[in-house]
Amino acid sequence: MPVKKEPSGRRSVQAEVEVPGTPEAVWRAIATGPGISSWFVPTEVETQVGGKAVSHFGPGSSMDSVATITAWEPPHRFSAQTTEGPGAVATEWIVEARGGGTCVVRVVHSWFASTDDWDDQFEGHTHGWAAFFRILRLYRMHFSGQRCASFQVMGVAPEPKAAAWDALVRPLGLAGVAVGEQGRTVPGAPPLRGVVERAGEPAWPEDLLLRLDAPAPGLAHLASFAMGGKVYLTIRCFLYGEQAPQAAASAEKAWQAWISQRFAAS
Repeated sequence: MPVKKEPSGRRSVQAEVEVPGTPEAVWRAIATGPGISSWFVPTEVETQVGGKAVSHFGPGSSMDSVATITAWEPPHRFSAQTTEGPGAVATEWIVEARGGGTCVVRVVHSWFASTDDWDDQFEGHTHGWAAFFRILRLYRMHFSGQRCASFQVMGVAPEPKAAAWDALVRPLGLAGVAVGEQGRTVPGAPPLRGVVERAGEPAWPEDLLLRLDAPAPGLAHLASFAMGGKVYLTIRCFLYGEQAPQAAASAEKAWQAWISQRFAAS
């Protein structure tokens, strides 16, 4: 979604998704550490005004996003503030009940600026939220409330992005899969098997989302993005159930070995 600009200098972008559940159930998924960690990145939340929300995007504290909660109104709204390129950035989360037992989840990023310097980056945020919101919707539909263990591995390849993506999915046996089909990796690759929920689209073809039954019930998201003349290839898995931690530990080791043999370290 393009950046909305107001005469005051306030700029904002937003993304939303409709998910099953009551406001209370959806609130637990988007406003608590265990809930957020089940579809986003590992996160801890101090559930009060003045508390911290810390999201871990990678190893080491330099990859952490730390925000201070500025409003807390369960089960419908909270907001937090952090510091990014343009300065103070406010992020507001809203849960709106809809008929038929669903809710709309909306996230709005807003900041003040007199130039367009950061507009492209924040427009890119909306693509990222769209991807994570697809995971949130499937989590709420199929795995809500279950124990989750997740991991992410990443490799780096030279541009063009289409060639880098092909170098990722073709050796896995996942090139050309279609929505609704059963996708599975080939012998010699770490095991993934499940229904293809998304297989890219013309505007963003390098994107694949599977609802897994192996190596455990869960979700796998494969994606790529280009930055600075390089292509970053990401494999992110969310596994659910009591056996999830053991399955995730084994799968992460196998995926890290597989991707490090084929791509540069991120």
